[in-house]
Amino acid sequence: MWSCANCGSAIDRGVPIGRSSICPACNAYLHSCVNCRFYSPGRHNDCAEPQAERVRDKRGANFCDYFVMRGTQRDDETKPGTDRGKSARDAFDKLFGG
Repeated sequence: MWSCANCGSAIDRGVPIGRSSICPACNAYLHSCVNCRFYSPGRHNDCAEPQAERVRDKRGANFCDYFVMRGTQRDDETKPGTDRGKSARDAFDKLFGG
């Protein structure tokens, strides 16, 4: 499941997200920077995609070609091989004999 960055409501992954798609719960635009996996406040243009054009309204609908709906935290945690903390601890212990 995806989730709306505005209200947190679940969005079905089977629903295509177009420029004018809105959240059924709060009517916020879904094709917006705050719902994109590349949204990264503090980076240049608040975006981790270096080729993306600047978007001023991060919550408004946009035409960004690099938009990818971000997943929920729970989805990201259940993917195999994504426990970076454990692998980092294991590497540290291996290096320093902990």
